[in-house]
Amino acid sequence: MLVLFDFGVIYIKPYAERFYKSTAWNKCRDGFLISKYYICEICGDTATIVHHIIYLTPENINDPDISLNWENLEALCQDCHNKEHMGKYSATRDDVMFDSEGNLIQVLKDM
Repeated sequence: MLVLFDFGVIYIKPYAERFYKSTAWNKCRDGFLISKYYICEICGDTATIVHHIIYLTPENINDPDISLNWENLEALCQDCHNKEHMGKYSATRDDVMFDSEGNLIQVLKDM
């Protein structure tokens, strides 16, 4: 199932559709984001996603200690969420960038 949000499209695994549509999850998600002031816990940008640190599986999705426990949640922006899930498959790197002429250059880290 694909769900369209203001910040993009998210794929929801079939076993999780019912959970993510539930009142319990929506209340948990909204309360958690409010408690984090909608600030991404990794980069400080605007958080739009509540990420499960221990990923939900068919075996644990009905366990509220995993699925609804704030200790297992993280407020993330779309970019940080993408890096969490796709980082190991990403072709991008943090140590290089393109300059104004399109040349690949090394990023200098502040000391």
